[in-house]
Amino acid sequence: MSDEDQRPEYEFGAGMLSVFGQQLKLCRERAGLDRATFGSLTGYSASTIASFEQGRRIPPPKFIDRADEVLDAGGVLSAGKEEVARAQYPAFFRDAARLESEAVELHVYANQAVPGLLQTEEYARAVFMMMRPPMSDELIEQRVLARLARQEVLASRDAPLASFVIDEAVLRRPIGGRGVLRGQLEHILLTGTRRNIEIQVMPLDREENAGMAGPFTLIETREGRRIAYVEVQNVSRLHTERERVRALEVKYGIIRAQALTPRESLAYVEKLLGEP
Repeated sequence: MSDEDQRPEYEFGAGMLSVFGQQLKLCRERAGLDRATFGSLTGYSASTIASFEQGRRIPPPKFIDRADEVLDAGGVLSAGKEEVARAQYPAFFRDAARLESEAVELHVYANQAVPGLLQTEEYARAVFMMMRPPMSDELIEQRVLARLARQEVLASRDAPLASFVIDEAVLRRPIGGRGVLRGQLEHILLTGTRRNIEIQVMPLDREENAGMAGPFTLIETREGRRIAYVEVQNVSRLHTERERVRALEVKYGIIRAQALTPRESLAYVEKLLGEP
């Protein structure tokens, strides 16, 4: 896949990372530090610093703050922290990612793949490798890192109350191979024990399933805003109008009632792990 093919989705993120990387390099050179010395002061290797400066890797927020301090940049680098963070996501998901990070409640129905917030690194990489037209190796790794970074919201000090209903077909689909799937199921079991997270399974033998129209996410922010996110074929929409959001909230309530309880669901995942 050529750079031109990726440009509609990728150009904003790549451009932002390139600009930040140039600023970082100028600040480092002004401070009279080579990459190795600067890396030792910030906890990164010289090769990683080079990747940051060349816009090939996304610098984490802690690095940006530390770099600003070490290079005496006066807040210039830290000011771009939010835009750099947004650059790690495809254009169609950036607004949803921002809202997700501000959520006090997250509720997800999934019937195509394990929700991104629950994916292991290996499973996430396998999902991105399935994309057609294919992504470049560099873009795949960027997307994997971004997906793992998103998951920090569930383990943060102010973690939201989160619930997930996952169709059994998702838990049986061996994306990446049986070993990857097994690791993913084990991760779901472990995550399901957290007090702020509830995971439910929608069995294939259910005669009623209100989620046949596809996956969606419900978000409530700290300000009390209720938003619904729907995505299909990299085309997404954030619904803020109350009537539409309420309809999906009602649907999600029905889906949860039709699925196994959280305790039954974790037992069911254990059963899947025991199958040959």
